[in-house]
Amino acid sequence: MRLSDHVAQQLLALIQSSDYQAGQRLPAERTLAAQLNVSRASLREAIQQLTSQGILRSQVGSGTYLTSQTPQWTQRSVDPLAALMLSDPQYRYDVLEARIALESSTTWHAALRASPDDKDKILQCFEQMIRYQQSGDTEQSARADAQFHLAVAEASHNLVLVQVMRGLFDLVLSSVTQNRDIIMFVHDSPETITHLTAQHEALVKAIIDGDAARARSVVNEHLGYVRNTLLQADEDLARRERAARLQILPPTLTDSALP
Repeated sequence: MRLSDHVAQQLLALIQSSDYQAGQRLPAERTLAAQLNVSRASLREAIQQLTSQGILRSQVGSGTYLTSQTPQWTQRSVDPLAALMLSDPQYRYDVLEARIALESSTTWHAALRASPDDKDKILQCFEQMIRYQQSGDTEQSARADAQFHLAVAEASHNLVLVQVMRGLFDLVLSSVTQNRDIIMFVHDSPETITHLTAQHEALVKAIIDGDAARARSVVNEHLGYVRNTLLQADEDLARRERAARLQILPPTLTDSALP
């Protein structure tokens, strides 16, 4: 990887972690270079790279701004998938397979590359998810869950993986919300949420410890568990629906009605 590519990843991660808004001016080059611990020449190359991708806009004599014209290629690709999710919920299994492919990489790299600030953000997202779960706010706990996985992706410092995960965020959020609703509706078991929480906690620990192999193993176990739990929930729901149909069938002929 070229130095400018690495600095571009660092700069993008800094922008994302700082919650800059579209149209907002970034700090001066000298300040950014000091924050990233890079030369101003390397920083300028990184800014040019992000500018060519439509993420930043440089204005002579004024500074560098976060543009509102962020790349839309991922969103255009995701929109049809969101429609499919609404029309056929079974596509959630495709989303899970895609997440396994992506997150086995993001977790691996996050464990190797996460900065202290990255680790703090991941931990904060995890703790926020727990607070929402304990308060019974299922909508916000699902959002915090998706934010947690996005924070892990950002800690990978891989520009392409981060952009893909950010582009998929709404789809992942919809999938997480749907998954949680199904699991809790069918199973209604505190043990299931406890198990999921323990998996998230193990992932946090693996990343903080810098254990890449363990991080990848945990996320694969976590998403595999979600998939198997959903399959069981689908089977249980289908069984209940069959039982309900049997109850409304017309009565059959009794022995007394026979000639």
